[in-house]
Amino acid sequence: MTIKAIQEEIVADFAMMGSWEDKYEYIIQLGKELPLIDEAHKVPENLIKGCQSRVWLHTSLEDGKLVFTGDSDAVITKGLISLMIYVLSGHTPQDIAAADIFFIDAIGLSSHLSPTRSNGLLSMLKQMKLYAIAYQAKINQQ
Repeated sequence: MTIKAIQEEIVADFAMMGSWEDKYEYIIQLGKELPLIDEAHKVPENLIKGCQSRVWLHTSLEDGKLVFTGDSDAVITKGLISLMIYVLSGHTPQDIAAADIFFIDAIGLSSHLSPTRSNGLLSMLKQMKLYAIAYQAKINQQ
């Protein structure tokens, strides 16, 4: 699926949920289902700056596509990084760098998070796009 199609799926899933309590439960569940990050990747270099909680994000290039793994020490934040990984992992650096990430606003997430969590989510997105740009540059040099 394309990044756009994945986001449309998320928007549809959230539209079926009634209350924000249900939506938060869903986000927490996504965090619980997030595959464990290799402990070797829980290093200071992989911490995302700008997050109130500790969030680790590891990136690797496999068959021309970026694969993200992540973790957080806070349940909601772990769910948020899980959403971001679901949307962006497994796509080319070029597709990730150029992607219009609209699902955050479309599901009302930015207006239902605390300002610090909202900033953290934006920091996650920014870091993932920076990784994509860096890998894209590296590929172009080869």
